[in-house]
Formats: sequence, structure tokens, C-alpha cells
Amino acid sequence: METERVTEHEKPAASSTAEPTPPEPPGSPGLDRAGSAGEPTGATGPARTTGSTSPGDEAAAPRGRDAVPAQAQPHPPQPGAEPRPAPGTRSGPASAAPTRGPGPGTGNGADGSERSERERRGGDRLRFVGAATRRIARGVDLDETVLGLCRASVPAYSDAILVYLRDPLPVGDERPTGPFVLRLRRSDRIPDDPLTAQALQAAQTVAPGAGTAPETAEHSGQGASGSAGLAFGMVSGMAAGAAGTTAAQLAEVRPGGPLAEVLRGVRPVFADSPAASAALPELLGPDREVPAGNRAILAPLRGRRRVIGAAVFLRRPDRPAFEPDDLLIAAQLATHTALGVDKAVLYGREAYIADELQRTMLPDALPQPTGVQLASRYLPAAETARVGGDWYDAIPLPGSRVALVVGDVMGHSMTSAAIMGQLRTTAQTLAGLDLPPQEVLHHLDEQAQRLGSDRMATCLYAVYDPVAHRIVVANAGHPPPVMLHRGGRAEVLRIPAGAPIGVGGVDFEAVELDAPAGATLLLYTDGLVESRQRDVWTGIEHLREKLAATARLTRPGAAAPLEPLCDEVLDIVGPGDRDDDIALLAARFDGIAPSDVAYWFLDPRAQTARQARRLARRALARWGLEELSDSVELLVSEIVTNAVRYAERPITLRLLRTDTLRCEVGDDVPQLPRLRQARATDEGGRGLYLVNRLARRWGATRLSTGKVVWFELPCPEPTPKTPPEL
Repeated sequence: METERVTEHEKPAASSTAEPTPPEPPGSPGLDRAGSAGEPTGATGPARTTGSTSPGDEAAAPRGRDAVPAQAQPHPPQPGAEPRPAPGTRSGPASAAPTRGPGPGTGNGADGSERSERERRGGDRLRFVGAATRRIARGVDLDETVLGLCRASVPAYSDAILVYLRDPLPVGDERPTGPFVLRLRRSDRIPDDPLTAQALQAAQTVAPGAGTAPETAEHSGQGASGSAGLAFGMVSGMAAGAAGTTAAQLAEVRPGGPLAEVLRGVRPVFADSPAASAALPELLGPDREVPAGNRAILAPLRGRRRVIGAAVFLRRPDRPAFEPDDLLIAAQLATHTALGVDKAVLYGREAYIADELQRTMLPDALPQPTGVQLASRYLPAAETARVGGDWYDAIPLPGSRVALVVGDVMGHSMTSAAIMGQLRTTAQTLAGLDLPPQEVLHHLDEQAQRLGSDRMATCLYAVYDPVAHRIVVANAGHPPPVMLHRGGRAEVLRIPAGAPIGVGGVDFEAVELDAPAGATLLLYTDGLVESRQRDVWTGIEHLREKLAATARLTRPGAAAPLEPLCDEVLDIVGPGDRDDDIALLAARFDGIAPSDVAYWFLDPRAQTARQARRLARRALARWGLEELSDSVELLVSEIVTNAVRYAERPITLRLLRTDTLRCEVGDDVPQLPRLRQARATDEGGRGLYLVNRLARRWGATRLSTGKVVWFELPCPEPTPKTPPEL
């Protein structure tokens, strides 16, 4: 009579025959299965008659009718969870499958039980590997990936782990140069405190029918950092109580050495193997001992193109040794970790490139023009989107004016940042030509169309004149600026919105407004006022109210400090309320008082240089700067003489007194003067040489009507008056 054998997968649902309870190894404190209910943690009971337990046993989920299905377990099971029989089932070495009856060919019940046990262990290993690799793959940066390996391995798979990575790590296709050096990146282990181990064992004991969670491993490793090292002697000498020493932090892989051969082989090996027994002292140091009896595994970490490190898995002497199938688990853990490290290194390089690109696209530092104070802020959209199309700029212009620019290119990518850089460069070039704001936006629109049909951006361009206390603004589809007056009143400036840059065929309109001294103009991008929770105009009104509330906190008649004001403005954006990057530019208008300005029109005649010297001398005497008269008269004479020689229309001479003395000479000739070395026989060519030697700064700027040549001299500190003697 032939007997059928029903496997575990063919077992009827109504069968009441329970699977056999796997044998327990000798009790160990908090590492493997717990003893009986009345046995204290760490007590060693009588040895069982069956064989050793694999790491799959230690990670096994409870079996029976109440067990959680394998596909429903999100994490690898933990060691120490003793499978218990489900209610209504028998425990003991019963056969895993019922038989039809005795007869020829009837299988041995012990063989069926062993086969069922092997299948169960194989399934447990697969579940552990699946959960562990998912945990490793969750890491984005290097530390998260290595931490995922440590937390997934300890204590479910090993009692301790050492992770070495190449220093420095190669990126992508880069060919490493220099010696092959491994640095200890991270280590983790089960705590040696008996109370902590007992608590760990209790946390890992699972009731019948309940699943296990790998997060208990997070409480077992004490969060050891790689730089601190692992008390390796506490792993190798736990049974003997040897004093621990730290593992080697650096290990140089000698070409052709034992460690190089193991790493080249890629496959994990036991520490007792001839190759690993010679390689481990080279990795860990000559004085470090490794647990004997297949309780240590050396697993190379090979990335997409080369070996990038090694991992050492360790078990205590009182825990069952690794089995040959555990090498397959180590290989899977090592492979996924190495690929994750490669991914993290590439991500770190991309993040670095994005940060550098964004940093170079924005000004390193704002200028300090006369009559205006500036402050700025930039916030990326998110950590995963470090680059964007928002930019700001402040460009000094002739006549002590300054151009204030803020713009926003559509998108948050490298392409958006590249287009933003091109538009910002174009705006700087156009500003240097002293074009009106509406003309600057017109040329930016043409440039955007040349870059592509879908290159669109918004931009606001304003020019502030500190002498006239006026500002000219042109807008291309950008949110309107907000002005905060000295008295605390905040208003949204009414300017034509205009069409975005890149649309083409549109006209831009400029508006001239008052810019009173003490007022603050705030230019921003839509990321500050628009989000999923509010529209643009609601955000602008919120911004206006925030500025007014901040101004009320300052004393009456005083302007709010500029840098703290920018920080207060950014507070209107909540932690989860930011969907776009933010560019912010704040300008405090100080202006230049009319009493500090001297301005003249001079006809281009031979006597003009003498007239200019006389006018400059009188202005300096009125300001109490007589000690600068000699230098100013010499420099003014040289520049005016050069202007009179070529000019056809009246030239202008202007002196501005602030913290410096600035002199500007304008004419209708567009050619800029150049500094050159005059020869001994030349009659001219020495004027700019004198200007370069005597002035603190000087320059020449081309205008739409000609050019302006200017120089600056430091104003002397006022001398305190001595009181008359009595």
C-alpha cells in the first residue's frame, strides 16, 4: 500500500497536526532563545539532543494557526522568539505531515520532520533577508545606509558587526588613486550589561500568534558610532572575561596580501578558513582575536565597479555558530549595503554639485552702495531639491544709484538654475549699460526666447537714486514689492504686473515712485507668499501685516533693523508650508542729503579745468574738508582736462559727501579711458596713472548718453574741538 506524504505547502487547512517545536540551543543571555519560564536569564540549562540552530531559527516567526503570514511581516523577526504551539495543537517531535496508513514505501516521520524544519528555516531566512534589505535600501545618505546594515544585523543575525569602508570612497567612474585604505565607519554590538541583555531578551520573546518587529534591534546596539570603535575584546573574550580593546580604525590593504585576496574573491568566508584567518589580523589589527568555531564572517562589500569595503559579523561563544547557509545571508546583506553605499556617494556628489551651482549663481556678498543698506536671504525648496530658479542681485550704477533685481525661473532643477544664471548675467550686463528698467526687461525677454520656447521667468527690476530719493520700477509678472515706511506703515506698491519673461511680443512699463529716507523696500519671490494652503494675494496681505507688526515692536520714529527684519519675514512660512524656494532682498533707503551734494554743468573750453578746480575747492571748504583740497584739485583737473579734449556738449561735475568723498565727471564720449604706462617721450597718458595712485577707488562706466569717470577719497575723521582755556 503506497503512502502519500503531504508537504507543508500541501497541508489541509483543517489539519490539527502542529509543526514540531525546533530544538533550543544552550541558553544565552539575551542572544538566543529564552529558557523556561522559571529560569533566570543567562542560566545554562541541559543541552538538547538535536543539532544547532541557524540564524533563520533565531529570526523565525511563531507558527500555528495564529501565526502572522510571511507576506504580512514588514520586518525581519528577532532572535530569541521561541516558537510555541498554537492552541489546540500538540507539541513535540511529531511529524509535519500525516500519513494515510502503514505499508510499503511509508516515509519515516523523522525524515518528514527534518525536511519540514529545513523548509521552515529557509523561509525564515528569506523573510529576514527581505526585511533587512528593505531596511538597508531606505537609507539615502552614507550614514543611514551603514546604520541600516548594523540595525538589521544586530542582534537578529549577529551579536556584533564592524563595517569598514574605503577612504576616500570613489565616486562613480572615478579611478581610485593612492593606497587602498579601509576606515572603520561604524560598529554595533549587543550590550554586555546583564540587566540590559535580560531586558532585550524579554523584549524579543513573542507570544503565540504575534509577529516580531526588527525595531527591537535598535534598542540593542546602544547606537554605537563607527568613529568610537567597538570593544572587540568584549566579543572575542566574553566567555573568558578578557579586557576589551578597540578595533583598528585604519587598515591598509597591501596589494597581493591576504586581505586583498579575500576582497577580490567577493564572497563571504568564515574566519576559520585559511584565507580569512590571515586576512582578519590585517583588517582588525594583529592583537585582536576572533571568536573560534565559525562565529565570525568576513564579507567583502563590492559596489557596481569595485570593492569599497568589508563587513565583519561576530557571534558570542555562547551562541550557536554560523552555518554554511548563513554565508548566503551575509552575501545578500553585503551586496545590498555596497549598492546602497554607491547610491549614497553618488547622491552626496549630486547634492554637493547642486549646492555649489546654487551658491555660484547667487551673489557671494552684497555691495555696499552709498545711501542704501542691503540684506538678503535664500532658502531652497527642500533638502531633496537644493537648486532652483530664484535669484536676487544688487548692482551699483553710475551716479551712486543701485539696481535691485529679483527673479524666478520656472522649475526646480539644474536646468532652471542654469537658465537663472544666464538671465542674471544678462541683467548685470544690461545694467552696466545704464538702460532704463523697462528696456532691461525687454532685452531679458528676448534673451529668454533665444534660450528656448519654454524658458519662462518672472522678474522685477528697480533703480534707486539716493540723491533724488526716487525709485523707478518695472515688473515682468512678478509679485509686487512691499514698502515699509519709517512710521510703521506697510503698503503694497501699485505697479503694472506685466507679462512674464519669455512670452515675447509684450511691452513693459516703468513707474517712478518716491523713496523717502528710512523706508524699507522688500523684494521677494512667490515662494514666500504662495503655498498649497493660500493663494498669492492672501500671502502678500499676510506679509504686509507681518511687516507692520514688526515695525510696531521698534521705538517710534526708528526703522527696524534690517537683518532681524528678514528673519521675521521668513517666519510667516511654516515648517510644512513651503513648496517653492525663496529669494528675499531688503533695501533700506538712507539717501544722500541735498547739502552733501554739489553739482555743476561746465562748457568744454580750455578754461574749464581751472573753473572745476575753483568749484571743488569751494565745496570742500564748505564741508570742512580743506585737507583734501590738493588731492581733489589735482585729480579733478586731470579728469576734466581729458573730458574737455573730446567732449562736444557740456560736461558734468558732481561731488558727493558721505563716509567717503566721491567725484564724478560725465561727458558725451562713449569710449572709456584705459590705464596705460606712458613712455618717457609721451606728452600725455599720465593722468589716469595719478588717479590710480592717489584715489582709494576709481572707475569708468558707459552710459546711454556717454560715460562717467569717478574716483573716491576717504574722508578724514573730524578733529574734536579743543575748549578755550580760561
